[in-house]
Amino acid sequence: MELLEILRSLELGKINAIKAKKLLAIYSIEKIEDFAKFDVGRKMRRGVPEVVFAEKKQLEDLKKIILTAMSRSDCVLVSRINKDHYKTISSFSKKHKFKTKVGRNTTSILFFKKLLSSGGKVGVLTAGTSDIGVAEEARLMCEAMGCTCITSYDVGIAGLHRVFPIIKKMIREEVDAIIVVAGMEGALASVVSSLVDIPVVGVPASIGYGYGAKGVAALASMLQSCTLGLSVVNIDNGIGAGAFAANIANRVVMKRSKS
Repeated sequence: MELLEILRSLELGKINAIKAKKLLAIYSIEKIEDFAKFDVGRKMRRGVPEVVFAEKKQLEDLKKIILTAMSRSDCVLVSRINKDHYKTISSFSKKHKFKTKVGRNTTSILFFKKLLSSGGKVGVLTAGTSDIGVAEEARLMCEAMGCTCITSYDVGIAGLHRVFPIIKKMIREEVDAIIVVAGMEGALASVVSSLVDIPVVGVPASIGYGYGAKGVAALASMLQSCTLGLSVVNIDNGIGAGAFAANIANRVVMKRSKS
Protein backbone atom coordinates (compact mmCIF):
# COMPACT_ATOMS: atom_id res chain seq x y z
CA MET A 1 0.00 0.00 0.00
CA GLU A 2 1.44 3.37 -1.06
CA LEU A 3 1.62 6.40 1.24
CA LEU A 4 -1.10 8.31 -0.66
CA GLU A 5 -3.45 5.31 -0.49
CA ILE A 6 -2.96 5.03 3.28
CA LEU A 7 -3.70 8.74 3.75
CA ARG A 8 -6.79 8.58 1.53
CA SER A 9 -8.08 5.55 3.43
CA LEU A 10 -7.64 7.45 6.68
CA GLU A 11 -9.38 10.52 5.25
CA LEU A 12 -12.35 8.43 4.07
CA GLY A 13 -12.65 6.69 7.41
CA LYS A 14 -11.79 3.24 6.00
CA ILE A 15 -9.05 2.87 8.60
CA ASN A 16 -8.44 4.54 11.96
CA ALA A 17 -5.35 6.43 13.10
CA ILE A 18 -3.83 3.40 14.86
CA LYS A 19 -4.17 1.29 11.72
CA ALA A 20 -2.71 4.10 9.59
CA LYS A 21 0.31 4.40 11.89
CA LYS A 22 0.93 0.66 11.64
CA LEU A 23 0.67 0.70 7.86
CA LEU A 24 2.99 3.68 7.60
CA ALA A 25 5.55 1.91 9.76
CA ILE A 26 5.39 -1.28 7.71
CA TYR A 27 5.12 0.02 4.17
CA SER A 28 7.01 3.30 4.11
CA ILE A 29 9.94 2.71 1.75
CA GLU A 30 11.97 5.41 0.01
CA LYS A 31 13.46 4.24 -3.29
CA ILE A 32 16.87 5.68 -4.17
CA GLU A 33 17.12 5.44 -7.95
CA ASP A 34 17.50 1.77 -8.89
CA PHE A 35 20.05 0.65 -6.30
CA ALA A 36 18.62 1.12 -2.78
CA LYS A 37 15.39 1.07 -0.78
CA PHE A 38 15.45 3.10 2.43
CA ASP A 39 13.28 1.79 5.28
CA VAL A 40 11.80 5.10 6.44
CA GLY A 41 9.73 3.60 9.25
CA ARG A 42 12.41 1.49 10.89
CA LYS A 43 13.13 3.80 13.81
CA MET A 44 9.43 4.37 14.48
CA ARG A 45 8.71 0.65 14.19
CA ARG A 46 11.69 -0.80 16.02
CA GLY A 47 13.47 2.04 17.81
CA VAL A 48 16.57 1.24 15.74
CA PRO A 49 17.92 3.87 13.34
CA GLU A 50 18.92 3.25 9.73
CA VAL A 51 22.36 1.64 9.46
CA VAL A 52 24.29 1.67 6.20
CA PHE A 53 27.02 -0.92 5.67
CA ALA A 54 29.35 1.09 3.45
CA GLU A 55 32.27 -1.27 2.90
CA LYS A 56 31.47 -2.31 -0.70
CA LYS A 57 29.41 0.70 -1.75
CA GLN A 58 30.40 3.19 -4.43
CA LEU A 59 31.18 6.67 -3.11
CA GLU A 60 28.48 8.48 -5.12
CA ASP A 61 25.86 5.89 -4.15
CA LEU A 62 26.82 6.28 -0.50
CA LYS A 63 26.39 10.04 -0.69
CA LYS A 64 22.91 9.65 -2.18
CA ILE A 65 21.92 7.19 0.54
CA ILE A 66 23.12 9.53 3.30
CA LEU A 67 21.28 12.51 1.81
CA THR A 68 18.04 10.55 1.47
CA ALA A 69 18.33 9.10 4.97
CA MET A 70 18.99 12.50 6.53
CA SER A 71 16.06 14.06 4.66
CA ARG A 72 13.70 11.52 6.21
CA SER A 73 15.26 10.77 9.58
CA ASP A 74 17.04 12.37 12.54
CA CYS A 75 20.10 10.17 12.16
CA VAL A 76 21.84 7.47 10.17
CA LEU A 77 24.81 5.34 11.19
CA VAL A 78 27.22 4.59 8.35
CA SER A 79 29.55 1.72 9.23
CA ARG A 80 32.81 0.48 7.75
CA ILE A 81 33.35 3.30 5.27
CA ASN A 82 36.09 2.51 2.74
CA LYS A 83 39.28 4.15 4.00
CA ASP A 84 39.78 5.81 0.61
CA HIS A 85 36.32 7.40 0.94
CA TYR A 86 36.46 8.40 4.61
CA LYS A 87 37.91 11.91 4.20
CA THR A 88 35.55 12.67 1.33
CA ILE A 89 32.52 11.56 3.35
CA SER A 90 33.70 13.63 6.33
CA SER A 91 33.95 16.72 4.09
CA PHE A 92 30.59 15.87 2.56
CA SER A 93 28.98 15.94 6.02
CA LYS A 94 30.42 19.39 6.72
CA LYS A 95 29.20 20.70 3.37
CA HIS A 96 25.64 19.66 4.20
CA LYS A 97 25.98 20.81 7.82
CA PHE A 98 25.24 17.41 9.31
CA LYS A 99 26.36 16.88 12.86
CA THR A 100 28.56 13.82 13.30
CA LYS A 101 30.03 11.51 15.88
CA VAL A 102 32.97 9.31 15.07
CA GLY A 103 34.60 6.44 16.90
CA ARG A 104 38.24 5.75 17.66
CA ASN A 105 39.95 3.14 15.46
CA THR A 106 36.93 2.84 13.19
CA THR A 107 35.69 4.29 9.91
CA SER A 108 32.08 4.43 11.09
CA ILE A 109 30.28 7.79 11.34
CA LEU A 110 26.99 8.68 13.02
CA PHE A 111 25.23 11.47 11.09
CA PHE A 112 22.50 13.26 13.03
CA LYS A 113 20.37 16.38 13.33
CA LYS A 114 19.60 15.86 16.99
CA LEU A 115 19.98 13.01 19.45
CA LEU A 116 17.40 12.72 22.20
CA SER A 117 18.30 10.95 25.43
CA SER A 118 16.18 7.91 26.26
CA GLY A 119 17.61 7.63 29.77
CA GLY A 120 19.08 4.21 29.04
CA LYS A 121 22.63 3.36 30.12
CA VAL A 122 24.98 0.86 28.51
CA GLY A 123 28.44 -0.20 29.60
CA VAL A 124 31.02 -0.99 26.93
CA LEU A 125 34.21 -2.92 27.72
CA THR A 126 37.05 -4.34 25.66
CA ALA A 127 39.62 -6.94 26.55
CA GLY A 128 42.39 -5.19 24.58
CA THR A 129 43.12 -2.03 22.66
CA SER A 130 42.84 -3.96 19.38
CA ASP A 131 39.14 -4.45 20.12
CA ILE A 132 38.37 -0.74 20.44
CA GLY A 133 37.15 -0.21 16.84
CA VAL A 134 34.36 -2.77 17.24
CA ALA A 135 33.47 -1.39 20.67
CA GLU A 136 33.24 2.14 19.28
CA GLU A 137 30.77 0.97 16.63
CA ALA A 138 28.66 -0.45 19.45
CA ARG A 139 28.90 2.85 21.33
CA LEU A 140 27.82 4.88 18.30
CA MET A 141 24.82 2.59 17.83
CA CYS A 142 23.80 2.94 21.48
CA GLU A 143 24.10 6.72 21.32
CA ALA A 144 22.08 6.79 18.10
CA MET A 145 19.34 5.03 20.09
CA GLY A 146 19.47 7.64 22.87
CA CYS A 147 21.57 5.78 25.43
CA THR A 148 24.45 7.07 27.52
CA CYS A 149 27.55 4.87 27.37
CA ILE A 150 30.13 4.21 30.06
CA THR A 151 33.26 2.85 28.41
CA SER A 152 36.48 1.28 29.59
CA TYR A 153 38.99 -0.32 27.26
CA ASP A 154 41.91 -2.73 27.70
CA VAL A 155 40.66 -4.51 30.83
CA GLY A 156 41.12 -8.13 29.71
CA ILE A 157 42.03 -11.21 31.68
CA ALA A 158 45.77 -10.83 31.04
CA GLY A 159 45.48 -8.35 33.93
CA LEU A 160 42.17 -9.32 35.49
CA HIS A 161 42.41 -6.82 38.35
CA ARG A 162 41.86 -4.02 35.79
CA VAL A 163 38.23 -4.95 35.29
CA PHE A 164 37.01 -4.70 38.89
CA PRO A 165 36.99 -0.88 39.32
CA ILE A 166 34.96 -0.35 36.13
CA ILE A 167 32.54 -3.15 37.00
CA LYS A 168 31.95 -1.46 40.37
CA LYS A 169 31.34 1.86 38.60
CA MET A 170 28.85 0.30 36.16
CA ILE A 171 26.94 -1.29 39.03
CA ARG A 172 26.86 2.06 40.89
CA GLU A 173 25.69 3.84 37.73
CA GLU A 174 22.99 1.17 37.26
CA VAL A 175 23.74 0.40 33.62
CA ASP A 176 20.97 -1.61 31.97
CA ALA A 177 23.24 -3.78 29.80
CA ILE A 178 26.95 -4.37 29.28
CA ILE A 179 28.73 -5.01 25.97
CA VAL A 180 32.00 -6.93 26.17
CA VAL A 181 34.26 -7.05 23.10
CA ALA A 182 37.08 -9.60 23.28
CA GLY A 183 39.37 -11.38 20.85
CA MET A 184 41.87 -14.19 21.47
CA GLU A 185 39.94 -16.73 23.62
CA GLY A 186 37.19 -14.21 24.45
CA ALA A 187 37.13 -15.08 28.16
CA LEU A 188 36.33 -11.57 29.43
CA ALA A 189 32.67 -11.86 28.44
CA SER A 190 32.20 -14.93 30.66
CA VAL A 191 34.07 -13.30 33.54
CA VAL A 192 31.96 -10.13 33.43
CA SER A 193 28.73 -12.10 33.12
CA SER A 194 29.69 -14.12 36.22
CA LEU A 195 30.08 -10.94 38.29
CA VAL A 196 26.88 -8.98 37.60
CA ASP A 197 23.09 -9.40 37.51
CA ILE A 198 22.99 -7.29 34.32
CA PRO A 199 22.43 -8.63 30.78
CA VAL A 200 25.81 -9.02 29.05
CA VAL A 201 26.30 -9.04 25.28
CA GLY A 202 29.52 -10.71 24.15
CA VAL A 203 31.17 -9.63 20.89
CA PRO A 204 33.95 -11.93 19.69
CA ALA A 205 36.58 -9.83 17.91
CA SER A 206 38.70 -10.99 15.01
CA ILE A 207 41.89 -10.59 17.01
CA GLY A 208 44.18 -13.57 17.47
CA TYR A 209 46.56 -15.87 15.65
CA GLY A 210 47.15 -19.51 14.91
CA TYR A 211 44.39 -22.01 15.56
CA GLY A 212 41.11 -20.18 16.11
CA ALA A 213 42.29 -16.95 14.52
CA LYS A 214 39.99 -14.26 13.05
CA GLY A 215 37.65 -14.48 16.04
CA VAL A 216 36.73 -18.16 15.68
CA ALA A 217 38.15 -19.15 19.08
CA ALA A 218 36.52 -16.18 20.81
CA LEU A 219 33.15 -16.98 19.21
CA ALA A 220 33.35 -20.66 20.20
CA SER A 221 34.41 -19.77 23.74
CA MET A 222 31.55 -17.31 24.25
CA LEU A 223 29.00 -19.72 22.77
CA GLN A 224 30.27 -22.46 25.10
CA SER A 225 30.23 -20.23 28.18
CA CYS A 226 28.86 -21.88 31.31
CA THR A 227 27.96 -18.43 32.68
CA LEU A 228 24.24 -17.71 32.43
CA GLY A 229 22.98 -14.30 31.30
CA LEU A 230 25.45 -13.97 28.43
CA SER A 231 24.17 -13.39 24.91
CA VAL A 232 26.55 -13.54 21.93
CA VAL A 233 26.53 -11.82 18.54
CA ASN A 234 28.64 -12.64 15.49
CA ILE A 235 32.32 -11.86 15.08
CA ASP A 236 33.05 -8.09 15.03
CA ASN A 237 29.32 -7.27 15.10
CA GLY A 238 29.54 -4.19 17.30
CA ILE A 239 26.57 -2.64 15.50
CA GLY A 240 24.33 -5.61 16.34
CA ALA A 241 25.54 -5.69 19.94
CA GLY A 242 24.84 -1.98 20.32
CA ALA A 243 21.31 -2.33 18.93
CA PHE A 244 20.55 -5.28 21.22
CA ALA A 245 21.96 -3.66 24.37
CA ALA A 246 20.31 -0.29 23.67
CA ASN A 247 17.00 -2.01 23.01
CA ILE A 248 17.24 -3.70 26.43
CA ALA A 249 18.17 -0.40 28.08
CA ASN A 250 15.36 1.52 26.45
CA ARG A 251 12.79 -1.14 27.36
CA VAL A 252 13.99 -1.00 30.97
CA VAL A 253 13.58 2.79 31.01
CA MET A 254 10.08 2.44 29.56
CA LYS A 255 9.07 -0.03 32.25
CA ARG A 256 10.55 2.15 35.00
CA SER A 257 8.58 5.16 33.81
CA LYS A 258 5.34 3.18 33.95
CA SER A 259 5.93 1.77 37.44
